[in-house]
Formats: sequence, C-alpha cells, structure tokens
Amino acid sequence: MTRKRKYNWRRCLPFYLMALPALIYIFINNYIPMFGIVIAFKNYKVTKGIFGSDWCGLDNFQFLFRSPDAFNITKNTILYNFAFIVIGTVCAIFVAILLNAVKSKVSRNIFQTLILLPYLVSIIVVSYVVYAFLSPANGFINTNLLGGLGKAPVSWYEEAKYWPFILVFVNVWKSFGYNSIIYVATIAGFDNSMYEAAAVDGATTWQQIKRITMPCLKPTIITLTLMSVGRVFFSDFGLFYQVTMNSGALIDATGTIDTYVYRGLMERGNIGMSAAAGFYQSLVGFVLILAANGITRKLSKDNALF
Repeated sequence: MTRKRKYNWRRCLPFYLMALPALIYIFINNYIPMFGIVIAFKNYKVTKGIFGSDWCGLDNFQFLFRSPDAFNITKNTILYNFAFIVIGTVCAIFVAILLNAVKSKVSRNIFQTLILLPYLVSIIVVSYVVYAFLSPANGFINTNLLGGLGKAPVSWYEEAKYWPFILVFVNVWKSFGYNSIIYVATIAGFDNSMYEAAAVDGATTWQQIKRITMPCLKPTIITLTLMSVGRVFFSDFGLFYQVTMNSGALIDATGTIDTYVYRGLMERGNIGMSAAAGFYQSLVGFVLILAANGITRKLSKDNALF
C-alpha cells in the first residue's frame, strides 16, 4: 500500500508543479490579504498601524446599515447584478449558438475570427466611448440621431430614468463576448452524432437547440451562474462611477455599495468603514453561493459545484 501511494504521488508530481504558480498567486493575492479583515473591527489610524489601532466592535458597519441610503444602494446593487446575470447569459448563449450554426458553412480561419469577434467588440466599451455617444453637446446620439429626426437633445447625465437601461446594455456589451467564447468551446465538445440522428428523425434547428444544445449546456450555465451569484453584492466600479461620470443627478438610480463606500472614503478618509463594507459584501456573497449551491444540489445533484 505504501509503495502504491508513493508511486501515485510521483505520477501526479508534474501536475502539482504545473498548478504551483497559480496556487502561489491565489495564496498571495486572496488569502494573505484576509488578515486585513481585522481593520473592519478597528478604529484604524495610520500612525498606530493595524495592531496599535483601537478596537471599535461593529461601529464601522453602522456606516452602511444606519445610512438613509442603505436600502437604495443595496437594492440597486442586487437588481443590477441579477439583470446582468440573466440578460448576459441569454446574450452569450445566443451568440454561441449562432456561431456554432455557421461553423460548417465557413472555413476554419473565418470561424476562428468569428469566435474572437464578440470578445474584441465587447472590450471596446469604456467610459470615454459611452461619453462620445451620450455627450449632451457633441454626443453621437444627440447630434446625429436625435438631431436628424428633429428632436430636442437629451441631457443624459442629468436624466436618471435612462440609466438602468444604459448600464445594463453597456455591461452586457462588454462582458458577453468572453462568456460566449466559453459556451462556444462547450458546444464544440458535444457529440455531433446526436445532431445527425436528430436531423435524420426530422428535428428542426430549433428542436435541436431545445432538446440537445440547451440540456447539454446546463452544467456550464449553472457553474457560471453560481460563480456570478457570489458577486451580486459587488458592482463594477468603473461602470457605475466612471461611465456615469460620477454625476450627482444619477446617484439614486446608479448608486451601489461600492460607489457609496468610495464616496464615503474620499469624504471621511475612514479605512475601517471601507474594510467593513468589503467584509460584509464577501460574507453575503459566500452565503449566497452556499444557498444557490444547496438549491442546485436538491434540484440536480450532478450539476452542483460541491
């Protein structure tokens, strides 16, 4: 038995060595900083350091829970992220299925280009590009579209009602490309004989997608969704702060936990409050992952993460 275990360990050694750089990175980047959690429970002073600063219990968490904006920023954070997950998943799957449909009709080089195209297009969206479209004075929409139709320009950065749709569109646009590549790779691994048999039986393209592609994509969809659920209490800071140009008129519709904490940190300079918010977000995300995985285990045990 001892020889067998020693042999197995030696056989797996190359794989351990391959994983070592990633494990070292995760340990340094994810686990060592966890020591900073103690700052959330201290009245942190730079001059005193982490160990010398006084304990303050849960006082830092009052910054979030006793704020009059607490409900609004929490609601925005959750609803936006769920919209991102649902709409982003649908768009990514749609593009992946579309690319797979044209796979047999184009050459290999063209297909490889088509796979990368959604990703390359999606990363174009950044704050200055959005501003180029929405600028009240020189934006493309006001000057070319609305102006060409004879309609009055819109002050986009002062009208909060438009931004839930704008933010959802921008986020989906910049993220669906990467996710669609994952789904394309998954679909490429399916057994083509299933589609051939379905075609022989007279199944239409929609029926093949419904009865073969979607059920086979189910594990991948669940895995990516569970990974996204863990971050529903986090928001893309660049999206909600930079794309909106930090406009005060939009805070009610675009304010999230991350932007609220950043503004509070810039105004008060309280690092302990920022640490408390980060700890709160991580804790809730961990609980949500456990809950979502538990539900998945009851509905489909084979598709659960653990």
